[in-house]
Amino acid sequence: MGELSHLNDRGEARMVDVGHKPSVARTAIAEARVRIQPATARAILDGTVPKGDVGAVARIAGIAAAKRTPELIMLCHPLPIDGAELDVRVDADGLVIVTATVRTTARTGVEMEALTAASISALNIYDMVKGIDPGPTIEQIRLVSKCKDAMLRNTTTSPELPQPR
Repeated sequence: MGELSHLNDRGEARMVDVGHKPSVARTAIAEARVRIQPATARAILDGTVPKGDVGAVARIAGIAAAKRTPELIMLCHPLPIDGAELDVRVDADGLVIVTATVRTTARTGVEMEALTAASISALNIYDMVKGIDPGPTIEQIRLVSKCKDAMLRNTTTSPELPQPR
């Protein structure tokens, strides 16, 4: 195992110095999956969830979360977010897939920002539907891909699902 970069020579946590690295364009894509009842999926797709527009709230929450990641992930560098997009797809069987794409031009990547955006978006979906669904479940949060200088790595794909209104 290599050197643990987030520990100093006394074994204490530290933020890694990235000042020597060049700023480059970087993108990360993360995904969260939320399982809900089919009736709840229909309510989202029909726009009849009592708390309001689930997709809109989830998207705004995810964007806000990406911007606030260093406040939540203690050793994460504050980054200038060039762009953050949240896509919320719902299928009639009750699977909601949130895809967060975050871009920056910086000295370090935006994986944590994309993962945070997807996570907080999923939590907001849970909150929006818990009153009409007794058991929403956040099943998975994962990094789908990351790239630097237009090189995409670790890419996987998700099924195409309809978007809520």
